[in-house]
Amino acid sequence: MRVFIAGFHHETNTFAPTKADWAAFNRGDCFPALTTGPAIISTFLNRNFGIGGFINAAREHGWTPIPSIWAAASPSAHVTRDAFERIADIVMQDLSRELGQGGVEAVYLDLHGAAVAEHLEDPEGELISRIRACAGSQVPIIVSLDLHANVTRRMLEEADAMVAYRTYPHVDMAATGRRAAELLQRRLTRGAREAMHALRVPFLLPLNAQSTMMEPAASIYRELSEMDRRHDVVSSFAAGFPAADIAECGPVVWGYGDEATAAVQRLFARIDQPRSQWRLELLTPREAVVRALSRAESATQPVVIADTQDNPGAGGDSNTTGMLHALLAADAGLCFPRQIALGIIYDPEAAAMAHAVGVGAQLKLSLGKSVPLWSGQSSDPPVDGTFTVRALSDGRVTLQGPMMQGGVLTLGASACLEINGILLVVASGKSQMLDRELFRFVGIEPEQMKILVNKSSVHFRADFAPIACEILVAKAPGPMAADPSELPWTRLPSDMALCP
Repeated sequence: MRVFIAGFHHETNTFAPTKADWAAFNRGDCFPALTTGPAIISTFLNRNFGIGGFINAAREHGWTPIPSIWAAASPSAHVTRDAFERIADIVMQDLSRELGQGGVEAVYLDLHGAAVAEHLEDPEGELISRIRACAGSQVPIIVSLDLHANVTRRMLEEADAMVAYRTYPHVDMAATGRRAAELLQRRLTRGAREAMHALRVPFLLPLNAQSTMMEPAASIYRELSEMDRRHDVVSSFAAGFPAADIAECGPVVWGYGDEATAAVQRLFARIDQPRSQWRLELLTPREAVVRALSRAESATQPVVIADTQDNPGAGGDSNTTGMLHALLAADAGLCFPRQIALGIIYDPEAAAMAHAVGVGAQLKLSLGKSVPLWSGQSSDPPVDGTFTVRALSDGRVTLQGPMMQGGVLTLGASACLEINGILLVVASGKSQMLDRELFRFVGIEPEQMKILVNKSSVHFRADFAPIACEILVAKAPGPMAADPSELPWTRLPSDMALCP
């Protein structure tokens, strides 16, 4: 059986400052660069991506994957019209060619599910619809989605079946691709679509509260798996990406199977009540630093602070300075010289200057940027001071953590800079701090630090929780609102609550 496969990933923060253009998809940044044709198989086989898991499962079933394109860009503001239409055109041209030659018995799409384009609120729904119109009603279309997908009615109607990740950090991306293959096999065995039931959760979930390493999400996803076994259904709970100003932003629960309605209703009830279960503690930068310094005095493992509102995995540009200002104001580096590290700061100019002067040299810099925010204000000003260059790197990093193990990032000219005893990872490319190797590649050993400040919301927990004595979440000014109720929404329905 010939299965046409393609991928399109973007998590759109419509309140963020930078758009995803065609160049962004070609770079990939924290993802593999845009890949086409047979190279998709060699790039993703045995990798923790949805398409990698599906390829492995397809081979076990004896299916032949027919690869088209896989394109992803770092989370940001809208996908440009040009970028989306180029990607969609490649998919449609390849699909039309394959339908006219060897034929296609099924379509698998590895999608994120939370993209917004300049001209489309629901680009994934649009892409599935175009494929449906081209392939016809009898060709199954199966989709894997990110846990943060903003699932729309159009996506549910046009696809035969969809399934979302069940972990955040996303350590089960490949497993979700395999689950998509299971859905395809169920569809083929039945010879028709399975019964589907879906319910929209009537409130937005803060990103930090969605972590499946914490309650209530940990228990909810365990119950989801148990209900699937009990009812012979395949269910999903997409918690949504709560920074997309579109009409269908928010969490959705859905499932496939003869008993899907009962399973989905029970899962919905568990998610919906009590709503207070989703509330979390957010600290100001000063509060986070004071608590971390106090804990670090006696701790034998690092205190980890999440700089969540500048997370480049959620639309930030990884260049704000609120947490660095708070550390400097508290003289944190004097308390624990060279035992406090922060990363990653995206500042290509500073990294280039560090490479120009070399290790051991001192630089007068204005590090980071003040960026305009959705509130109408701006983030903290750059940090002006004298920095010492402690290490240099070409920015090529092989990740070792459980989420992206074996993946290679190319961050360009990078450096470890020190100011007042604080070590900083400065790079020419963007990536959230989700792997300890992203400290090590510039000579910082995270396990030996007293305090680690990570520009990330949740993904860092997969690799950093095992070494942390405590994890704090700080709300320094940045483009990704930790509290969705603070955003200036214009498109959400009036019955959608902005917080649990």
